[in-house]
Parts: sequence; C-alpha cells; structure tokens
Amino acid sequence: MEYTHHYDSPLGGITLASDGQALIGLWFDEQKYFADTLGQEHQEKALPVFDQADRWLDLYFSGKAPDFTPPLHMKTTEFRKAVWEIMLTIPFGHTMTYGEIADRIAAQKGLSRMSAQAVGGAVGHNSISLIIPCHRVVGTNGSLTGYAGGIEKKVQLLALEQVDLSKFFVPKKGTAL
Repeated sequence: MEYTHHYDSPLGGITLASDGQALIGLWFDEQKYFADTLGQEHQEKALPVFDQADRWLDLYFSGKAPDFTPPLHMKTTEFRKAVWEIMLTIPFGHTMTYGEIADRIAAQKGLSRMSAQAVGGAVGHNSISLIIPCHRVVGTNGSLTGYAGGIEKKVQLLALEQVDLSKFFVPKKGTAL
C-alpha cells in the first residue's frame, strides 16, 4: 500500500507519497508529471516519514538548509536514479548545469560524453522535488529552464536559497539546456 500526505507551502500545496517507510514522491500540486510514481491505490495517512518530510520542508521554507534528508525510495530507472543521486549532492544555495551532470554520468559509465538532453529528461521526471533539488539545475548558458513545477517556482526557490539570480535568465521559448 502507498500513502499520501499534504503540505501547505508558501508556494502552494505539495503532495507527498510514501511506501510506508520512505518518500516515493513529492510534487507541487498540479505540476507536470504529478504523482507519476504513485499507484492507483493509496490512502492519506500520518506516517513518521511524513513528519520528517514536514520538518525538512519547514526548515527549507524558512530559508535554512536542512541538515538531514528523510528516507527516500527512488522508483525510477537506473539512469534517472544516477542523475537524481548527483542532484542530491548540489548544496543549498548553489547550482549545477545539465552539462556538468552529463559529464559526471559519463565519467561514472566510462564514456567520453553523455547527452545533456538525456540528463534533462531525467531531471524533469524527478518525482521527489525539492528534496532532490532539480530546481538547482540550470542551463550551461545561464538559462533557468526545465522545472516541472514551473519556471516561476524555480526562480522563487533559488531566490529563497539566496542564489545570485543576476547571472541567469528565463528563456523566451524552448527548453535550451
């Protein structure tokens, strides 16, 4: 059985999902790919992992870097999991480019290169947003693109983390990585 929980954030409602032990999802309500890892049968229930996630979110939205990570269960492919694990290493208040992640994946796999577009697909399908900080991934050219929760939320999250937004821009169209 899978379980859900709702959190009211300053940027809107958030739905969390768990397998009973770990988080399997965290989405802004109505975002792209909402609840994509959540099965048809689930129920709302209070769980210790949701208490931990609420504490993490309370710290985060107060502008502080949480010093712990709730238990996570990444229900995804091995490639996406590798990308998500790299995103977990991006510190609060910092960013990393799609290209930098692609370079790390290529090094892990012993390849000369990896497609930044493939990485972009994995970043975009991150089902545990915020905690796995896909909002910290930016285009090599400084574009703020590719956030399933919406570019305006990405900008607000980076501003909350006091990232210097003057070196970034929101693309007028497309998804340049």
